Amino acid sequence: MLKKYFKVWLIFAINSFQTQLNLRWTMLVFLIGKMIRFAMFAFFVFILLSNTKALAGYNLNETLLFYLSFNLVDMLSQLIFREVYRFRYAVVTGTFDFYLIKPYNPLFRALTSGPDLIDLVTLVPLLGAIVYLFNQLPQITALSIFVYIFLIFTALIIATSFHILVLSLAILTTEIDSAILMYRDIAGMGRFPVDIYKEPFRSVLTFLIPVGIMMSFPVKAVLGILSVTNIAYSLIFSITLFYFSLLVWNFALRRYSSASS
Repeated sequence: MLKKYFKVWLIFAINSFQTQLNLRWTMLVFLIGKMIRFAMFAFFVFILLSNTKALAGYNLNETLLFYLSFNLVDMLSQLIFREVYRFRYAVVTGTFDFYLIKPYNPLFRALTSGPDLIDLVTLVPLLGAIVYLFNQLPQITALSIFVYIFLIFTALIIATSFHILVLSLAILTTEIDSAILMYRDIAGMGRFPVDIYKEPFRSVLTFLIPVGIMMSFPVKAVLGILSVTNIAYSLIFSITLFYFSLLVWNFALRRYSSASS
């Protein structure tokens, strides 16, 4: 089953990349703009920490690692789930009807059929920067790197769940733009460690709105300041939210009215 879906995804990915390459100059402009925005924000962090020396108790390298980890989760979710941004068109035009009759899961088609080449390109230097910062941390171990990767995986499960909920909302209301922008705005609060926020807002961002789980927990694990309880909580939360999002998706499908009707 996994092999079948990987082959299907590979076909979608190749078609999507070929389409984007036909607009190579537009893609180049977007790529340059994205790299400039990324570099400018990193420069802002550098200037901020060069004057204050610490942010919520974290030094420059640690703060940069929070920022890079946020971008890693954000880029991976955009790379994989870019098709979500175009799903509303499929619903209002009736194209989604054809998703339902194909011999693969329509949720898989709606989620993953349009990966973004720009995010794939920018992912390489981003991973290189993260590896570089790992080497600057004296407390890093093989176990902490393993836990970091595991928590990045749980963060992607949470991101997947949110994107499924957005797709469900698009079926029920044909609205998607506001929901996806709201998700990105909330997730953007994880550019810095959630420790910079005051209580009770910090706890809300950590345990109810899972910005802390997605963006801060992986780095805290690398730094050796994340408890086993919080690691277990992140796994339980991600699985629970994913299951809930599937329930909502199935609920939305039962109430879908095709364009032809």
